[in-house]
Order: sequence, then C-alpha cells, then structure tokens
Amino acid sequence: MAHTSSPRHQPLPFRPQGEPCRIGFFLVPSFSMIAFTSALEPLRAANHCSEYDLFSWSLYSIDGQPVTASNDVEVSVNGSFRDATKLAAYIVCAGVNVQDFDHRDLMATLRRLSSFGSGVGAVCTGSYVLAKAGLLDSHRCTIHWENLASMVADFPELEVSEELFEIDRNRFTCAGGTAAIDMMLSIMASDYNQDLAAHITDLLVYHRIREGGERQRMDLRNRLGVSHPKLLAVIQRMEETVESPVTCAELARQAGVSSRQLERLFSKYLGHSPTRHYLSVRLERARFLLLQTSMPILSVAMACGFVSASHFSKSYSEHFRCTPSAERRGRTPGASDSSHGPTARMARRSKLEA
Repeated sequence: MAHTSSPRHQPLPFRPQGEPCRIGFFLVPSFSMIAFTSALEPLRAANHCSEYDLFSWSLYSIDGQPVTASNDVEVSVNGSFRDATKLAAYIVCAGVNVQDFDHRDLMATLRRLSSFGSGVGAVCTGSYVLAKAGLLDSHRCTIHWENLASMVADFPELEVSEELFEIDRNRFTCAGGTAAIDMMLSIMASDYNQDLAAHITDLLVYHRIREGGERQRMDLRNRLGVSHPKLLAVIQRMEETVESPVTCAELARQAGVSSRQLERLFSKYLGHSPTRHYLSVRLERARFLLLQTSMPILSVAMACGFVSASHFSKSYSEHFRCTPSAERRGRTPGASDSSHGPTARMARRSKLEA
C-alpha cells in the first residue's frame, strides 16, 4: 500500500557523542553492491565535507569471511555477525534470493542490538530480513519494487509501502539501486543540517535529494517509450488489476476508445495485442511470486487472475518455456539476477512480439 504522509521521523542515533558515530553493515550473501555502496558513500562524503570523522563503519558477514555480492564481487569484512557491538545504527544489505536466507546468528544479533537502542536499517531487500526478525512490526517500511508483492504476501500484517524510502521512528528502509543515497542524505539533513546534506549531494554529483514519497520506478511513459495518454491509461489499469482482470472491452470503455481503436494503439506502439500485453503483465507478476515466496502454485495463479492451475501452467509454459513448478525447482542463488537481466528481458520481449 502506498502512503503520502510525511515520515514519522524522530532523530536517529546518527549524531556523534564526542566520537564518530559507528554504523554496522550486515552483508547477506548475494547482497546488492549498488545499494550497499549507496548507503556507505554518503558517510564517507560526510567525513570529507566536515573535515573530521562524523562516522565510522564496520562490515560483518555470517562467519567473518569475505562475502560475495550479487555481481560476484567479493567484499572483505571486519568480523562475523556475533562480533557486532556498540553500534549507533546498523544496516542490513541484501539482494537476490533473500527469501532463502535464514541465519539464526544474524537474527539474534539484530534483535540484541535493537534492544540496546541501535537504529535499525535496511537497503534493497534487507527489509525482508528485518521482517523475518520481527523488527518491522508496527513500523512502516518499504522494499525494492520487484520484491514488493512477495513481501506483502509473506508478511500481510506489515505496513509495506511502494515509496523510495521510509523513515519511521528509529527504523529506516529503502528500495534498491541508488535509493539509499536519498535515504541517508535525508537522515543527515534532519539529524545534522541541510547544508551538510547539500554539500554531500554536490560531492557525489547527485543533482538533488529525492523525497521518500517519489516513485521507485520510471513512469510508464518513459518505461515503455510511448506517450499516447489513452494507451498509458489502459496499461496502468492492467497493472492495477492483475488479481482481478477485466475484459479488454471494459478497458477500452474506461479509456474512452473503442475495442478496435485499442487494438490499433497496441499494435502501432507496442507491436502486439492488448490481450497479449495484459497476459504478460500477469505472468511477470506470477514469476516474482514463484521465485520470491513459498506461496502454493495455485495461490500464485489465483493472485494473478488465473481461474485454474492448468490454465496458469499452460500460459506460463508458453511464455517462459518452463512450467511454474520447474521455475520454482530451478531457483538457485544468483538465478533471479540473470533471469531478470537485460538479455533475458530482450529475449522475452522478442518472443512476446513474435
């Protein structure tokens, strides 16, 4: 669910008390490198801009050994999760296949540090780890848009938004990519001063600090490369009605065009029919749920508007060239990265347009 209210922000424990404010980064295997560095670099830049150490940081892994990010780059750490003590705040950095991660030492460490007053943060899919540890109960949070549906499915009691970042009391979470830059700068602007945040923004060649309520994804106009308002209205409606699809005739009526006009618009701008596009939207959502949740396949089918498991399996197999059960069985660490990559997307688009 999306929210437009301002963050329920109280100053996080980021302000030094006579010594650098110590931040711990917990690196989960296959973490997102860009999300991690986007959270870390504003701290380094703050020290540079202020000409003294406002912050210090330590990195932790499961066993104190280097941990590999989703881009296969190995990162050295300062110790294991058990070694983390006396942190003003900590940030869980996760990435692909986060739903498969369940390490008891990390969960215990997160709860222990939280009970001692540490600020609790996450970048990209790190919110999923915090949720499993019970640390997001009664707090608003967010997660990368690709994992939003699975997060809501696995933790229906949580208040999960679609926003770029959320700061709710001493909990701070954000989407993936560069969203952590905006979150960290927003915290610094509030807990220190706007001038420091502005100076860091310039240093990072970052044109502006985005607000938490801004979109995670590009708008449809830029994402699809089309600008026809009625076509965009129909596609947005398709994405909003995945669970309970409406007929293309009804979509055309709502957009104020005839069914024939709608067919022509899709053919002209996207190269396929509205029916084919609608099916693709629903199947892409189904794929996220299969890979990121433990929902039964029939439940996934129902959540994506299919009335039977057989119809879902047939449609899925034709679109992705594998059955839903085979897709789930074949899930391995790192697999979702390659399957969501540009090459895979182009292949699926070529197949869709064929």
